[in-house]
Amino acid sequence: MKQRESDEVSRRHFMRAAAGFTLFSTSSCERVEDWLGLGGKEGPVVPPTGEGIDLISHVLNRTTFGPTPSEYARVKGLADTEESAIAAFLDEQLEPDELEDNRAQRAVRRFEAIHAPLGEMYEYKEAFLLEQLTRATLVRATRSKRQLFEVMAHFWSDHFNIDVSKKECRWLKAADDREVIRKNALGNFSDLVRASALSPAMLWYLDGRENRKRNSSETPNENYARELLELHTLGVDGGYAQKDVMEVARCLSGWTVRDKGRFHKGRVEFFSDAHDDGSKTVLGHEIASGGGEKDLDDVLEIVCEHASTARYLAKKLCIRFIADEPSNESIEATAKAFSSSRGDILTTLRAVFATDEFLTGARGQKLKRPFEFIVSALRGTRAKVSSEMDLVDYLIRMGHAPFQYPTPDGYPDVASPWTGTLLWRWHFAIALSRNEVSEEIEVDQDELIEKAGGEEGLSASLLGRIPSKEELAGIERTGEPLALLLASPGFQWR
Repeated sequence: MKQRESDEVSRRHFMRAAAGFTLFSTSSCERVEDWLGLGGKEGPVVPPTGEGIDLISHVLNRTTFGPTPSEYARVKGLADTEESAIAAFLDEQLEPDELEDNRAQRAVRRFEAIHAPLGEMYEYKEAFLLEQLTRATLVRATRSKRQLFEVMAHFWSDHFNIDVSKKECRWLKAADDREVIRKNALGNFSDLVRASALSPAMLWYLDGRENRKRNSSETPNENYARELLELHTLGVDGGYAQKDVMEVARCLSGWTVRDKGRFHKGRVEFFSDAHDDGSKTVLGHEIASGGGEKDLDDVLEIVCEHASTARYLAKKLCIRFIADEPSNESIEATAKAFSSSRGDILTTLRAVFATDEFLTGARGQKLKRPFEFIVSALRGTRAKVSSEMDLVDYLIRMGHAPFQYPTPDGYPDVASPWTGTLLWRWHFAIALSRNEVSEEIEVDQDELIEKAGGEEGLSASLLGRIPSKEELAGIERTGEPLALLLASPGFQWR
């Protein structure tokens, strides 16, 4: 009883001292780099020394899941100036196949279920598959050196959201993550959309497998057609009408997924007798009769090359990397790059990163979503993680467990839906710093402070800038520097 009262007093003391750190103020940013029990030789920890977030810290915050303690020094050492160093870092990240990533790849290999052929996934319990997929997602986000690739995999997973709780998606989403999202995350948008359109998981999730017209009495299922236009390509204000939704549904009729039998279950098939093979008009473009399964490619060419798609994708990318309300100039520059490159994702990202708003705009103004917060805390504290599932309870309580968003629009990427997660963020910050998340997750706070050159160095390492006098005073009052730093707005806003 006395121990429980002592713990409660300690927590109240922490909360009082943390009150001056009010989470949802317009404060600065965060962090540093890997260490996270990844193995290998650690680089030197040289924290930032500026009063504000410098360019290196800013770019690391926006393009990764949070730097590890030594990443700031590594990136700064890539060139003589901040601008050149960041250019070199982005070049690295935009060519992920050139980055050695053996530790992360080895760590993910142990999740054998997610690497199985599509048909064999049905041999696993659906809960086990979700566990392996979730653990692999956490491992990649925390351990991979290909951070921008992982960020984009999460971006596209939200863009082409599939909730694993729906029917066969319980087994098929793991293949979708592997063959659709990760295979095309930095490729061409048209290829990504086509892969998604013919993904067994997507055909189940948005009822595309039930879209058929074998006779005049049958009406095509419009569910996937509507989301293709509204969420995947043009956007809700993209200029399409209900007539276009109906015509797209006609074009996509006949595709289905084999759901019976032991062999080839989950295979995508096209049945010409279930396809509406008459002429159609989509967004003003005529599609001749007799096209059969080619109607799919005709539709995708129309929607992927539409000006509204370029702007819609550009705005979403600018929201992810720049601000919740990016400027029209940034959106237009990004949309132009998307259109001129015919949907090349690397070219489009380079345009985002070249905008003045990305390079010189407000820093520390994007709230980390819960997944980003937890992973950045693990990376920034070089946490040793033996069991990723011990983190999932926190993600569920904060409403951000991977692959479990119930509607097709995916997890939101702006601050307002996440401001109610403050209490659980504080709980996690305290638990992680005290090694109370679980016996499988460990942080050595003393070693962190020592390697960073003291509490002020640790603060600068996690915040991406030197701490203010008020922040340092708060750390002294609590006697728990790491917990207070992780719970502070400076860490939670990137």
